[in-house]
Amino acid sequence: MDCHIEIFHEGQWLEAAQVSFSDVVRNGFRADDCVFEYDLNYAFSDVPPVSLAFPLSADRQGMQAWPAFLYDLVPQGNGRRFLLGRMQLPDAQASDLPLLCAGAFNPIGRLRIREAVTYFAAHRERHELVNRGFDFDELLARAPEFHETMMVHGMLAAGGTGVQGVAPKYLLTQAQDGKWFPDAALPDDRARRHFIVKRPRGASEADRKVLRNEEGYMQVARRMGLRTAELPSLHGDMLFIPRFDRQARDGRVLRHHQESAASIAGLTGFGAQADQFKLLAAIRAVVDDPIADTIEFIQRDVLNLAMRNPDNHARNTAVQILDGAISITPLFDFAPMYLDPEGITRAARWYHSENGKELQRWDDVLAHLALPTLQHERLVEALLEFGAQLVALPATMREAGIDEDIVDFVTPSIDAQRIQLLTLRP
Repeated sequence: MDCHIEIFHEGQWLEAAQVSFSDVVRNGFRADDCVFEYDLNYAFSDVPPVSLAFPLSADRQGMQAWPAFLYDLVPQGNGRRFLLGRMQLPDAQASDLPLLCAGAFNPIGRLRIREAVTYFAAHRERHELVNRGFDFDELLARAPEFHETMMVHGMLAAGGTGVQGVAPKYLLTQAQDGKWFPDAALPDDRARRHFIVKRPRGASEADRKVLRNEEGYMQVARRMGLRTAELPSLHGDMLFIPRFDRQARDGRVLRHHQESAASIAGLTGFGAQADQFKLLAAIRAVVDDPIADTIEFIQRDVLNLAMRNPDNHARNTAVQILDGAISITPLFDFAPMYLDPEGITRAARWYHSENGKELQRWDDVLAHLALPTLQHERLVEALLEFGAQLVALPATMREAGIDEDIVDFVTPSIDAQRIQLLTLRP
């Protein structure tokens, strides 16, 4: 079975690479069951790679597992469940390939799978989707016609298969006339703005509380100086998150490269524990300003620990290419996930490379990073300043409208992080 990878470059989709699978087995792939190769015409052109971990090359690469970047494209959450039911497949690793070839027609970033584009075209023809836009009030009310379009016929068109995570999400585009469309249903020349619209993960009050406070958490992150894009806004039980991998300009849509830390670090599959040292090393190897992104990476983890957001898996951090510059993306999926009824724990931790023990103090983490002297001094200085900011963090959270009981609950962890940072030594 073959999977053809297309990339959006200079206003058009180009066939860039191919992955061939000789035999799909239930528990993964045997040695050399997967071969990755760039299209020869593409490899010898002045074009970007499909992944920062796969430079342009004319060589065929036999692999014992998938290229890690493909897992960024595999449907998860509601989109995965929708396709599994439609294709009558079990929720197992062996289903990842058919899901990729059916659902990765419009993912985050600038890649897509040609076979998935064909699948979506057949889906639209079969269901005769009505390509009409919705008023904002119709979105919020989830009027019957909107609900039918999104959840039955439009799960594919709304991109529910193209964005990862457990919470129900739609990829929606606002047209020039103000109407709202499933992302893949609107031509680029009619697009004004692109959004991820997120709903609560479940039906409990805790799920609603998490979503309701994500808006405030992102406001706090911005006030603390973390890298953020345009802030989300909550309307009813729908959180509208402006996308930063898309930009509508002069009747065109720019699609920016976005790739998870898991992909850059070569992590395959889903749900595995990740090593923060390895993720950071992989990021530092590809970004243009390693120390700036090291500071950003660690400050985000400080805030995750302080504000009790344990949902730090390796696909919740990503790198983007914007106007030729490579850096960590703006922050996303930052919320009080300690409230989640499923009991989420930290998936990425700082593990000592020799004894395998988790390091839980920042002085130990910084010592094990072993950065060049000037970078180490700059990092310590930034963390001391960040620690000083933590003094006012509970007040900042209240100003951002975060629920009082959340502020009270996380205040001890804020204090613990503040004390650690303020005792760092250059």
